[in-house]
Amino acid sequence: MEHQAPPLFARGPAPLVRLAFFAGLAILLMVLDARFHYAETLRQGLALVAYPIQRLALAPVQLLLGAADYFSTQVQLQRDNEGLRTQQLQLAKDLQTHEALEAENAQLRRLLEARERLPRKSIFAEILYSGRDPFSRKVIVDKGSNDGISAGSAVVDDIGVIGQVTRVYPLLAEVTLITDKDQPIPVQVVRNGLRAVVYGAGDGATLDLRFLAANVDIQNGDTLVTSGIDGTYPAGLPVAKVARIERDAAYTFAKISCVPAAGAGRHRQVLVLAQETRLAPPPEAEVVKPRPTKSKRVRRRE
Repeated sequence: MEHQAPPLFARGPAPLVRLAFFAGLAILLMVLDARFHYAETLRQGLALVAYPIQRLALAPVQLLLGAADYFSTQVQLQRDNEGLRTQQLQLAKDLQTHEALEAENAQLRRLLEARERLPRKSIFAEILYSGRDPFSRKVIVDKGSNDGISAGSAVVDDIGVIGQVTRVYPLLAEVTLITDKDQPIPVQVVRNGLRAVVYGAGDGATLDLRFLAANVDIQNGDTLVTSGIDGTYPAGLPVAKVARIERDAAYTFAKISCVPAAGAGRHRQVLVLAQETRLAPPPEAEVVKPRPTKSKRVRRRE
């Protein structure tokens, strides 16, 4: 009797048969699913079972993408912040320039209106810088003798008196402010017409109304304007307001401090007034010649 060794693996149907079987089964399932949707529940169940596996498989990729997106977003935000900060600084600078130009234009318009009201011709000038002497209150303007400015001319702005031209150069002029030490201006009190002389206190902020009796009729808040008697300043220009009055019976004169109405520190544009035409000097008094005395007639003796 012949004995054959048993096969190591049990053989089933042939591979071609298996292929045909599974192909037919797949076609059948596809037809049933397309026609009657029998596999929809099975598909949903498989998708539910496979979802955690998909999430777990995609987690490293999503983590890397999220980290890259985070860092790129941070860098972009920093760049955007720097750009916005630069833009904000530029806009702030432009806004300040715009506001400065608006203020300058408004000042020029007020100067034009004031120029129409002034009784004398005037020249526009711009303050360049302050004087070099720290103990004096002087400024330098950009107009000089070539522009028709002469020493002694009054300088005003749209509010009132600023000072007086004290030194002239061909292209520049030096203006002594009314707050300079002992710079006098004849003034008049608007309320009662009282005339006086106001002097600069030298501190750059106040004026002194000197040589007025302790019982003088003057009050806090009184407005002082130019009296015009000196021929330098036209009458009626605002000069200052009375700020403080000290009356002491032990002193002959009252101590009166005033605040300037205008100031060179407010604006850069000013008006330099032309000097008033000099009046002809008064005629000299006629010298009265003494009359000859009557001499007594001498009788001739015959």
